[in-house]
Amino acid sequence: MKHTRKKSNDMKRHMLLLPVFLVAVVALILGAAVPDSWASGWGWGDPEEFEVAELYFELNDTDEDLGIHGKIDGGPWKSIWIKDPSYRSMMKVTARGRLRQQAVTELFFESAEPTFDDLDPADFFDRFPAGYYRIYGWSEEGKLLKGKSMIRHVMPAPPGGIEVSGEEINHKEVDCDSENLPEVELGEDDDVIISWDPVEDSHPTIGDEGDIEAALYQVVIEMEVDGEDFESVFSVDLPPTVTEMTIPASFINLGLDEDGEGEFKFEILVKEEEGGNQTAAESCFAVVPADL
Repeated sequence: MKHTRKKSNDMKRHMLLLPVFLVAVVALILGAAVPDSWASGWGWGDPEEFEVAELYFELNDTDEDLGIHGKIDGGPWKSIWIKDPSYRSMMKVTARGRLRQQAVTELFFESAEPTFDDLDPADFFDRFPAGYYRIYGWSEEGKLLKGKSMIRHVMPAPPGGIEVSGEEINHKEVDCDSENLPEVELGEDDDVIISWDPVEDSHPTIGDEGDIEAALYQVVIEMEVDGEDFESVFSVDLPPTVTEMTIPASFINLGLDEDGEGEFKFEILVKEEEGGNQTAAESCFAVVPADL
């Protein structure tokens, strides 16, 4: 009789635990859908959307490194947090003290970008699985903010067919630390024209194969002015239909010495439309005076 009572008590305990177990299973199954609806259920009202909520990868095809970038805009907000596709916490930023009183409206970040020798691309992509990443925040008024960004493993191919004022430059072959840089001959008031081929394919060796549609190109020129005292940067975003950029002589002349010579670094970056991933090709050239 005593043994029967114990058995009955154990059964009651199991029956009491069953609803808890079922709730946990249902929550696990519906986990992906819960985040966008739980705010209303707790009386916080409908969440507001961030104006910008972007996560994307950037590949430097010259230095062979990969990183993840993020841009979040909208607010003012006091804290934000990011969840991966499995809804695991990946990042949290909270304003404190005076900054919390002031609140924040925009955040841009870049991860560390170890070379492929330190982090193989396949391991990098395993670290950041493809899918939707969710971004949440608390506004200055205590209202929930939300956004989501799709990450995919399709990287655009690097810009190829690069020419600088008619001089062909292969970004994988030029050593910018050497003294033998590709030379561009310029007259005193000549502009520099940089051109490249349209990017229409995914990267041949890094990431997944997929369709690529360019969203924009970005051209950046850097040079030292007055030795090492000042670094001047020329940067412009171009629509996907434009694959040539004129750098005015007034800017180039700032980087030339009294003999009309100077060294310049440049970058051509392509951003793809669907996932926002970016691939950059970096190189350099030397300007020498044209023979008159």
